[in-house]
Amino acid sequence: MRLAELSRRSGVSTATIKYYLREGLLRPGRQINATTAEYDEEHLRRLRLVRAMVQVGQLPVAKVREVLGHVDDESLGRTIRLGAALWALPQVPEPDEEDAYVQAAHEEVAALLDRLGWENARQLATLSPAYRSLVVAVAAFRRLGYGWGAEQLAPYAELMYRTAVLDLDNMETHPPGAERIEFAVLGAILNEPVLRALHRLAQEEETARRYGFE
Repeated sequence: MRLAELSRRSGVSTATIKYYLREGLLRPGRQINATTAEYDEEHLRRLRLVRAMVQVGQLPVAKVREVLGHVDDESLGRTIRLGAALWALPQVPEPDEEDAYVQAAHEEVAALLDRLGWENARQLATLSPAYRSLVVAVAAFRRLGYGWGAEQLAPYAELMYRTAVLDLDNMETHPPGAERIEFAVLGAILNEPVLRALHRLAQEEETARRYGFE
């Protein structure tokens, strides 16, 4: 397909597509002559992925390029490739390791991982942005006087583990290679608002069930 058709089918303006090409978010089309290139379904799929990351995920173009660089890096194993792509997503600020609440949160999160038997997560703790994000959140709870520790977190973590199993089961329905990694990364971007919305709807439902509408 030519650029105009790619634009029509994707709903993305030709100017934006050209910008994504310049920024390396889309590979160049097959050159037909000096001024015309041809694009295929792979371009259309990648373009839709980029737009979802930019519009829904609210990621800056530079961050999208970084994430997709890991997605496309076939020299990496599947686990490292997916991990690198997910770790490149925006994260919370680094915790202040001198803060007593942060230090206590580290202990609680480590105890949680031990309790769950998540040995791989324990080994990756020093590298994982998700681990640091959890530490920051637990420290905030403790700073406000709430005893939010391993015992309270464990049931939530078990629910999230089942969610992760579903995520990977769904990922494995896609062809091996970059498309699987793309699906997993896109799931991390789009599933979070879905899960957050479902959580809030469930809270509304259970609150009304318990207490009515008074």
